[in-house]
Amino acid sequence: MTRKLYIRPIAFAESPQSEEGQAVRLGGAMVWASRFALIVREDGRVVSRERVEAGHIASALAALPADLAAAGEAQWANLRKVHAPIHCGARTIRLDQPQVMGILNMTPDSFSDGGQFLDDAQEASAHASAMLEAGAAIIDVGGESTRPGAGAVWEGDEIKRVVPMVAKLAAMGAAISLDTRRPAVMEAGLAAGGHVINDVSALRYDPRSLDLAAATGAPVVLMHAPGKADDLHSPAGYEDVALGVFDWLEERRDAAVAAGIAPERIVLDPGFGFGLTLAENLALFNALPLFHALGQPLLVGVSRKRMIGALANEAPAHQRLGGSIALAVKAMEAGAHILRVHDVAETVQAVRVWRGLRDAALTDFSQLPA
Repeated sequence: MTRKLYIRPIAFAESPQSEEGQAVRLGGAMVWASRFALIVREDGRVVSRERVEAGHIASALAALPADLAAAGEAQWANLRKVHAPIHCGARTIRLDQPQVMGILNMTPDSFSDGGQFLDDAQEASAHASAMLEAGAAIIDVGGESTRPGAGAVWEGDEIKRVVPMVAKLAAMGAAISLDTRRPAVMEAGLAAGGHVINDVSALRYDPRSLDLAAATGAPVVLMHAPGKADDLHSPAGYEDVALGVFDWLEERRDAAVAAGIAPERIVLDPGFGFGLTLAENLALFNALPLFHALGQPLLVGVSRKRMIGALANEAPAHQRLGGSIALAVKAMEAGAHILRVHDVAETVQAVRVWRGLRDAALTDFSQLPA
């Protein structure tokens, strides 16, 4: 029999003083939680669920069997963990507020803007510059589409697509993420001035990727995708999607650490849209705060994705801005640290307004007890 505990935040506060100090800051973000669900699964099935106030977590964990209590203590510490900044050359990306990652697809067939920038280096550079001026903290450069049904790309072609743009961005002084699952592209992109490895296969596609990522010392983003490394969109089939994705990401994080990647260099991405139904995507999104219990910064990428079209009369990708902003705000409310988006200026504006509301709540001393 396998038994496992999960601590899921289920009630939130605008500020700690609104709960008279009985709320904890999640993942060092600008989000506070005051009540939690302690969930126990045995052999994959939930057997108990207890609601616990923040101030009573210690006693609730102490009452559990020793194995569950130890796991609970680790998760409780992770939920309150303040994450160190991500260092990208001369740039430092702080994670105490939401950061925006702009998408730059150097591909002919990406679902949203495939082909727009691949054949026009000047337009691609102008777009990247505009994203930086609008407030993007990181530019994520990709040379292979990961949409369902997309064909595989030879690594030599991917390098030709990605490396020249990485070099241009490096000359601009940008923080650069490499959206690739191939170690040769990772190596070439880092040599050209890239900083972060963003692998949709969570370093599973090529057995050399883990060792390469460890040797480079670069920060890595590990994304959940339930299928095999060469078929990322295979159906997940989870009995409980949130807990299933949690376990999957925990396993990949542990594999990365075992390979020599420092925990402080690992970012996790739940992988919305990969092998999940609409209902599963929605359930996973509502469970985002749970993933702080893994103790890593969280990246969320749902910009213009199919789930938005499914909820909005099949709106095409370029008409999904409203849904993308709604999900970005929802992600910030869950404590997401990085938002990967196509529409940088609009998302940055949403982030700044949301940040203003949070700052106002933190300085609202009328909420303090007399």
